[in-house]
Amino acid sequence: MLATMLCLSGGAIFGIVISIVILVLIIILATCIKVVRQSTAVIVERLGKYHRTLTTGFHVIAPFVDRTSKPISLKEIVADFRPQPVITKDNVTMQIDTVVYFSITDPKLYTYGVDRPISAIENLTATTLRNIVGELELDETLTSRDTVNSKMRIILDEATDPWGIKINRVELKNILPPKDIQEAMEKQMRAERERRESILKAEGEKKSSILIAEGEKESQILRAQADKEAKILAADAEKQARIMAAEAEKAALIAEGEGRALAIELINKANPNNQYVTLEGFEALKVLADGRSTKIVVPTEISNVTGLLSSLKETVTDESKTTSKNS
Repeated sequence: MLATMLCLSGGAIFGIVISIVILVLIIILATCIKVVRQSTAVIVERLGKYHRTLTTGFHVIAPFVDRTSKPISLKEIVADFRPQPVITKDNVTMQIDTVVYFSITDPKLYTYGVDRPISAIENLTATTLRNIVGELELDETLTSRDTVNSKMRIILDEATDPWGIKINRVELKNILPPKDIQEAMEKQMRAERERRESILKAEGEKKSSILIAEGEKESQILRAQADKEAKILAADAEKQARIMAAEAEKAALIAEGEGRALAIELINKANPNNQYVTLEGFEALKVLADGRSTKIVVPTEISNVTGLLSSLKETVTDESKTTSKNS
């Protein structure tokens, strides 16, 4: 019975030992397996000395002799540093806070290059900022942010290169001058805004006056052109009227001349005798007597009247011949 109990106890103890051994082996195997996540790196030290750098993926390390560091992020890191007092070239103290964008390019150098790398970058940023701003006056500092950012990035990148750090960008977040200078700057800005407002108002009034003057000028020009065109039209109308009157008078004279020539031609063809001429002379005198004339000259001898009419006849005959030749 005792032997049986001893056998059972020995078997149980052996089972427990085996279980413990298996559990230890599982723990050891678990510690030997290392999985590195994306965008991270792990430093492996063997017996306290740098051994290798684990990148993304599955890795197996030696138990007990290998020790791994905390995962190191390879993504871009943003470090927002607290405001730093900075003195400008014209002895104005300002508070400037900076933002540094950097990334780790070499995990080994980052781990062993410097103690507390973030604090080292902050202190280096503060000293570099003081050196750069110390060479600038207040106005230049406020208006030269890009220049200061570029200079700081170049200097910090060169200084942190042995630490396995790449400085991507440096930005001046806030520049805070003293309160009295801020008040003076606000007054200056207010005066500048008022000056610009006055200039814009004056320019607006000037443009308005110019537009009004140009409108009046164009109106006067249009009125003058209208008057000119009206006078030209009136002159043309008067000219046309005169031309038409002259043409009508010319036509009347031509018609009268043609009628007279026809009458003379008919008289010549009729070959009137002296008695007919004398009779026509008396008819003409009668017409003269019935007219507006207050005086009538009558020859003393009637024979003279006959001679006068004969002379008139010859004259009319000569005029008829002349007209015929001209025609």
